[in-house]
Amino acid sequence: MNINVKLPPAKGVFIDNAWRPSHSGRTLAMLAPATGQVIASIAAGDAEDVDLAVKSARRSLEQGAWGRMTATERGRLLSRLGRLIEDHAEELAKLEAADTGKPMKQAKADVTAVARYFEYYGAAADKVHGDTIPFLDGYLVTTLYEPLGVTGHIIPWNYPGQMFGRTVAPALAMGNATVVKPAEEACLVPLRIAELAVEAGFPEGALNVVPGLGEEAGAALAAHPGIDFLSFTGSPEVGTLVQIAAAKNHIGCTLELGGKSPQIVFADADMDAALASVAAAIVQNAGQTCSAGSRVLVERRIWDRFLADLKTRFEKIQAGTPEMDLDLGPVISAGQKSRIEGILKRAEASGAMVLARGSIAAGAPSEGFYVAPAVYQNVDPSSELAREEVFGPVLAAMPFDDEADAIKLANSTEFGLVAGVWSGDGSRAMRVARKVRVGQMYINGYGAGGGIELPFGGMKKSGHGREKGFEALYELAAMKTLVVKHG
Repeated sequence: MNINVKLPPAKGVFIDNAWRPSHSGRTLAMLAPATGQVIASIAAGDAEDVDLAVKSARRSLEQGAWGRMTATERGRLLSRLGRLIEDHAEELAKLEAADTGKPMKQAKADVTAVARYFEYYGAAADKVHGDTIPFLDGYLVTTLYEPLGVTGHIIPWNYPGQMFGRTVAPALAMGNATVVKPAEEACLVPLRIAELAVEAGFPEGALNVVPGLGEEAGAALAAHPGIDFLSFTGSPEVGTLVQIAAAKNHIGCTLELGGKSPQIVFADADMDAALASVAAAIVQNAGQTCSAGSRVLVERRIWDRFLADLKTRFEKIQAGTPEMDLDLGPVISAGQKSRIEGILKRAEASGAMVLARGSIAAGAPSEGFYVAPAVYQNVDPSSELAREEVFGPVLAAMPFDDEADAIKLANSTEFGLVAGVWSGDGSRAMRVARKVRVGQMYINGYGAGGGIELPFGGMKKSGHGREKGFEALYELAAMKTLVVKHG
């Protein structure tokens, strides 16, 4: 790894604004996906550490400075943290790239997004207003938004920095105290941001971070009776366990559980724009994006021409190390690489054919977890490749005959996160957009989750609840109705 960055030692768990040894004293090795080599170690937190973190968060709300802060004061702290993240952008980008293997240009964009989350929610903290409700004569009725309490955040490895900002910033803006369990595969940026939060002036207990294994620290956080709300991003299988744990404690949760997002291309679309978007939306972050455009549905009239042009584009795509700064990096782990290869082997055995394959750059270490990006055609719509999330740089291309066929095909999976439709006919594009069952829909564009301001979340197996935008603040707040009888 040639990235010149100081990698942190195993500092323990972050509770009450300080690092402390984990209860078990165990550590977990952090592997660089680009090389397969150990680059750092983190504490293996467990249920005892989670319990201490939850108690710290509760004290900060009920006895500490955090619970007494006004919304304006909270907003200023978040904005200050956003500026500190910008000041440390180069360091954080290098940590992100080393930790996940993504190209440096993407790591830098991710850090910019993290800073933007804290900037956005810092500015929004004192702008969540209630309503006055007309009622009976002699009454005044208003609604207030209050913190839920202690919120738990289990964040994934694909965008460790961004996901920290996306889920933690709105929780803090609403006055909740937080406990974060970052992914064991990639968590260096969240751990560093925790230190920057102290520098920004956050009081003890407002932000606690317990690294460790999902089945230990993550499960303990999900099941802890002192948690008032859970936020989880990950697989549907683990999401089910998190939702069961939340139900046992009668608390709410936001689940973002992946997707099989289609881009629908009609014959009258701007072909160059659609082609560029289709290629970019599956190789971004090596396809390890819940909202990756992993299916392209193409009107049969232009099928041959579109695929010929897509083949030309894909064959130019290269994967490499972060410092090579190419189109994509490796996938996160040897296990993930093996899983993807297994899906592709089964797809080819069932008749799917490789249309085009990108390459792994010369000089990329053979020990790294690289998967060459690929486009498949002759994909059966009922097959695993067409219906299940690969979470890798693999695109399934399928033709459709007409508008009704396109909608049926787009809705044929259990997921419903993001979709895009490309057409020069505005009326048709709007009809399709209204009928495809997803949480976020693009017309003549594709944003793979969109900006910080845009509410984001899924339907069906993609989960429930909304993150980003103002909607995230309402998800992380409790509405109280205040009824005053004044005569």
